[in-house]
Amino acid sequence: MEEERHTCLKLVPQDSDPIFVKGTWFPSHFHLSITDGLHTWICHASQDDVRDRAALWDQPVSDYVLLAERYLGFQQPGSVYRFTDAGDSNKRLSWTFEKEGTKLEWRWKCQPSPNSKETTAGILDFLMDANIRLSEEVVRKTQSFEMLKVEAEKCLAQSERINKERVDFESEIYAKFLGVLNSKKAKLRDLRDQISNKKAAGKLPEEEEEGSTDKTESFDDGSDNETSEEEPAEKVSGTSKDILVGKPRGRKRIARI
Repeated sequence: MEEERHTCLKLVPQDSDPIFVKGTWFPSHFHLSITDGLHTWICHASQDDVRDRAALWDQPVSDYVLLAERYLGFQQPGSVYRFTDAGDSNKRLSWTFEKEGTKLEWRWKCQPSPNSKETTAGILDFLMDANIRLSEEVVRKTQSFEMLKVEAEKCLAQSERINKERVDFESEIYAKFLGVLNSKKAKLRDLRDQISNKKAAGKLPEEEEEGSTDKTESFDDGSDNETSEEEPAEKVSGTSKDILVGKPRGRKRIARI
C-alpha cells in the first residue's frame, strides 16, 4: 500500500474568491478536492499524467509531486495563484514559481465533483480532524510549557538557595580563616616579642661579664702597679736592713752620750 500524505489549504487566488484545496499525495501521483463553499471540483492526477508532466519539465516524478505539494499544501508568498474557468463547468488551477531565474507556471484541469456532498464532507472532516489534532497539540504544548515553567521556577529557587548557601558558607569560611589568621598573627607577634625580650635579657649578662672583665683587667693592672710598687719596697726593705745594721752604731753613739 502506497504511503499517503494529506494537506488542506485555504487558497486566495488572484481575482477570485477563496477556495479550500485538499490534497492527497502519493509518491507518484496525487488527488485534489476543491470547494468554494457552494461548488466542488476534483482533480485526479494519475501516474501517467504525472509522468508525462514530469518528463515535459525534465524532472523526476518524485520531485514533481513534492514541488506540487509544496505549492498546494502551503500558499507561497511569491507565487501567483489562479482558479479560472475552463469551460463546461471545469476549472483550471494554476500557480507560478521560479526555476534557475525563469518564471514557470503549472496548470491542472479540475472537473466538477460527481458527489459534491461527499467531497465537501471530506474537506470538512479533514479540517475538523486537523483542528482537533491542533487543539490537542496546543493543550499538550501548554501543559508541557506549564510543567517546564514549574520546573524552571523550582530550578531557579533551588539555584538561589544554593547560591545563598554558597555565600553563607564562603562568609563563614572567610570569617574562620580570618580568625585563624589573626590568631596566628598574634602568636607570631608574641613569639617575636618573646624573642626580642630574650635577646634583650641575654645582652645584660654579656654586659656584666664585659664589666667584670674590665674590672679584672683593672685589678690586674693594679696588681702590676703594686708589684712595681713592691719592687721599691724591696729596696726599701734593703735600706731598712742597712738601717738596722746601722742601728747599733747609733746606739753606740747614744750610749756614748
